[in-house]
Amino acid sequence: MSATAVAGAHFEARDLELWRGERQLFAGISFTLAAGELLHIVGPNGCGKTSLLRVLCGLTLPETGAVFWEGRNVLRNRADFHAALCYIGHRESLKADLTAEENLVFQLGLHASLSQAAIHGALERVGLTRARAVPARSLSAGQKRRVSLARALASGGRLWVLDEPYTNLDVAGRTLVDGMMADHLAHGGLILLVAHQAHGVASGVTRRLELG
Repeated sequence: MSATAVAGAHFEARDLELWRGERQLFAGISFTLAAGELLHIVGPNGCGKTSLLRVLCGLTLPETGAVFWEGRNVLRNRADFHAALCYIGHRESLKADLTAEENLVFQLGLHASLSQAAIHGALERVGLTRARAVPARSLSAGQKRRVSLARALASGGRLWVLDEPYTNLDVAGRTLVDGMMADHLAHGGLILLVAHQAHGVASGVTRRLELG
């Protein structure tokens, strides 16, 4: 399975194969992704979409194949790759006792030194200005998802890897995600997206990779 290759790619997967026990999840996955491009990964539940994202982020080793960022194998270039990467999983990873703002400081402080203004700006963009001092345990499911989206905005990462970013969001929230992705692509960002539906992403170059 492969998506059409493009010239001048910054991110590349070559012939990836992964097994879970005796079951082959996928094989022959190859694609390239350049600035301003989004790859929408689709397929039925259980086909290996999240597992593929973990391989692409360097979190799971494939049986065969390799992943490259700026022409270098990500396993040999972890520092540069992780500095460019923002991975938002389908499950929230917030600490219940920390506020929305404190969660962002904790999560992003491991990778970069961010100003308070940058944190506040990201929370404002996702509509959480009034909730930034609220402990995560008291946030709704949709608000927790918005905190994760704020992390993508504040991270400065060129490559966004988004696993079901529309989860728990209402219409306004889904429109927010679409706008964030369109802006990121317009400024030369790259996006790997797993979503049952991509609601309105029309900016930049969008391609599909179907699993299963």
